Amino acid sequence: MAVQAMADNGLWNSKTTGGDIPYAVKGGDAQVAKDVNGKPMTVVYLENLAVQKIGQNTNEEDVAWLVGQGYQVIELDYRHHAQSLSPYINQDIVAINNELKGGSFCGQTCSEYRSYVLMEGYRIQRDIAYYHDDPTVYNFPDVYKDSEGDSLYLDLVYPANPLTQVPVLVTFSYSNSFATNAGGQLSDKNKHKRMYLPYYWGGFNDSFVEGASAVGVAWAVCDHPKYCDWGQGRYAGGANKSLGAIEVNPDASRKVKSAIRTVRGIGKELGLNGKVAVTGFSRGSTAASLAVGDKRVATLDDTSRGRFPEEESSVSCALLGPGVFAYDKMANTSREYTNMNAYVTAFPAYGWEMQGALQTITPTSAPCFFFYNSSDDANYVTNAEALKAVLEANRIETEVLKDYGQGHSVPQSMQELRQMYDFLLRHMGQSTKIGSLKKETDLGYRAIDLSGRKAFLPHELSIISNRKVFVID
Repeated sequence: MAVQAMADNGLWNSKTTGGDIPYAVKGGDAQVAKDVNGKPMTVVYLENLAVQKIGQNTNEEDVAWLVGQGYQVIELDYRHHAQSLSPYINQDIVAINNELKGGSFCGQTCSEYRSYVLMEGYRIQRDIAYYHDDPTVYNFPDVYKDSEGDSLYLDLVYPANPLTQVPVLVTFSYSNSFATNAGGQLSDKNKHKRMYLPYYWGGFNDSFVEGASAVGVAWAVCDHPKYCDWGQGRYAGGANKSLGAIEVNPDASRKVKSAIRTVRGIGKELGLNGKVAVTGFSRGSTAASLAVGDKRVATLDDTSRGRFPEEESSVSCALLGPGVFAYDKMANTSREYTNMNAYVTAFPAYGWEMQGALQTITPTSAPCFFFYNSSDDANYVTNAEALKAVLEANRIETEVLKDYGQGHSVPQSMQELRQMYDFLLRHMGQSTKIGSLKKETDLGYRAIDLSGRKAFLPHELSIISNRKVFVID
């Protein structure tokens, strides 16, 4: 498909390179799909990077494909700048999302919740249904609880025509999608809000998931399992907002497991290798933690409303930010404890032991990386320590990144992001350490040439080649 002639071009100031880089806009207004507010769905496409390109199509082919899918594409040309790789590129991901959350980028109007940062060689499948929601779980709003229920969706970013099969990092949004009552009719106003940047990555300078492409990992972002305005929801017979600020099992676990199964099933069609990791922050971490344990519990494993029931729901590892992993560990005065207590009192079959991540941990559960700040809500610290203790009691590996910032925030420095990516790659089978690399610098990744093929390596890992990472003395 021919790409429409360049609509606009100019220079954008890159924090990664420390200077201006060219941009070009592709896709005319008549071609571009719009969100519910009439704003163009947008892909900011980072090209000519200093990393091995896993997708083997040309950039022209992939941009043409994205335009054909209805995206406004804004290409940023890094011209193989030495720092246009992980984790330096994360600085620009943060900057791009901070502009997109305001509704524009490079002078173009953009959707605040249907805009994505993709690296060269990657494409996106948008709006993949992964679970048919039961509207009687949260019973909100009234017009929705009496309906057949909506689907929950995910977006999957993957290398097209890949040089090698890659794993996928799955995250659960901390921006809820939900049904909306518009004068007695259901509205799509708050559907597909999993990428609502002002409440999500753009609001927290969160670049870890979108940056995973630079270390050879596909990624997926899923609707949060609580398909309801976060502070709303009531259980059958309960008071208004009686489920505010909590997600409940068995509903949440069924959805999380179905999301992972769906990513595996779809991934087979796209050339992914079947290995899945999960990550999350805040309410997204609460959801992701439900994938850590691998104990089979029939009530939690029910697949009747999900997809790909034949696929496994286990994960290789998890990277969990501050969240709620055991509601009974919350302070008795907290909304979370109070609301969950009312729920399990009303439905004793779904008691405290069914809520949260602790009850399914076994000696074969997933290794976990925890990140949190001591200055955040003390309940989050207590929850992280509780899950960590249960994992370690089962001899499961854990790693902790603590006090990297203030309050409810995510890691942002190059060193912190490198530590997280190293954990991810190690547990996704992407690295085999066979020596030690002499540090040239404290600043990250350097380039080498192996058998005529350029590759890039972190100073404590090494190059990814033929699905293994080698460390060179």
